[in-house]
Amino acid sequence: MGLDVPKTIGAFVLVLAVGIGSLYVLPEVTPMAPMTTQTIMMMVLPSMAIFGAIMLAIGVKHGEYRATN
Repeated sequence: MGLDVPKTIGAFVLVLAVGIGSLYVLPEVTPMAPMTTQTIMMMVLPSMAIFGAIMLAIGVKHGEYRATN
């Protein structure tokens, strides 16, 4: 499977959408403190996106290393 930039971005957005969408579908993350939409959009989405971007960059660099050695 050949991944180029549009496919990689699409997969990245799909993973974020599934993660955020599952938090909307699941009304309460814990029985004591339900997660509001504002919490999801202001805290969870940015942290998921930043963490995903860091892991994507590490994965790309590791792939480049593996391809050359």
